[in-house]
Amino acid sequence: METKWLEDFVSLAETRSFSRSAQLRHVTQPAFSRRIQSLEAWAGTDLVDRSSYPTRLTPAGQTLYEQAVEMLQALNSTRTVLRQSTAVAQDTIEFAVPHTLAFSFFPGWISSLRKAGAGPIKSRLIGLNVHDAVLRLVEGSCDLLIAYNHPSQPIQLDPERYEMLALGHEVLAPYVKPDRQGQPLYRFYSQPGPPGSGQPPIPFLGFAPGAYLGRVVDWILKQADAYGHAATLERVYETDMAEGLKAMALEGHGVAFLPASSVRHEVSAGRLVSAAPPEGGLQDTLDIRLYRQRQTPKRAAGRFWQDLLDRQAPQAPAGEKIGG
Repeated sequence: METKWLEDFVSLAETRSFSRSAQLRHVTQPAFSRRIQSLEAWAGTDLVDRSSYPTRLTPAGQTLYEQAVEMLQALNSTRTVLRQSTAVAQDTIEFAVPHTLAFSFFPGWISSLRKAGAGPIKSRLIGLNVHDAVLRLVEGSCDLLIAYNHPSQPIQLDPERYEMLALGHEVLAPYVKPDRQGQPLYRFYSQPGPPGSGQPPIPFLGFAPGAYLGRVVDWILKQADAYGHAATLERVYETDMAEGLKAMALEGHGVAFLPASSVRHEVSAGRLVSAAPPEGGLQDTLDIRLYRQRQTPKRAAGRFWQDLLDRQAPQAPAGEKIGG
């Protein structure tokens, strides 16, 4: 039996909805249902009355729910004690960060905070995909989460349990290696030729299925289809790492949608150029956000969060008092 099954079950008991709990636990509804079924198999009895809506617990389920809440609270308390047992653990802030942001955003962001007078920041970075990074925060296995957020793929965290700070924005756009004249080897066009016109497909370097940025790229391409920027793409490579796509684009293997911050140096050096239509388009903006659980036991993480709040608070003009 896994503790995440108990966490799933407690969520279901409180929301009384498989779909809502699946969203809060950041898994698909079929996967969430399988985990509840696995818990029932372990318990040897039905825990959920599936004949009613909203969902109700069986008597056995109610008993397990009461025990599960106590067990999870005890486990979380024990983990907090263990984490606070050494000064090093207490002073180090653990960040769960998607791989792309770990490379392109995190180092510069920490440097900017230090330059602004934040002082030394002891940090531990855990690089993951977006789904697993969010799960780290939900399971209490990190202090802070940095993640992208796009309207088509919102990060859904319960605002009663989690709070958020906006850190900045990122532009996702297509890039490609230039030819000897500095022109794109491949480019999207506003009006691609009709079938049989001889216009070759564009070699496409894509994110692996399920990758967060890949889903945003799919949304951008669908919007492009609607506005006449359609193109025939031939997927020739895929990975869930933006750095892997960039490396392939630098070698001239095709067009890749990449965060602008991750290719800033390559664009400045002329090693990559935009593959967007000449008149622009085929790009979108994502938010970069910082999340934490409202009840953060680690003092260093709490001080860090408060410092960020203070830095983001609007400053009163000289000579004007805040609060009248």
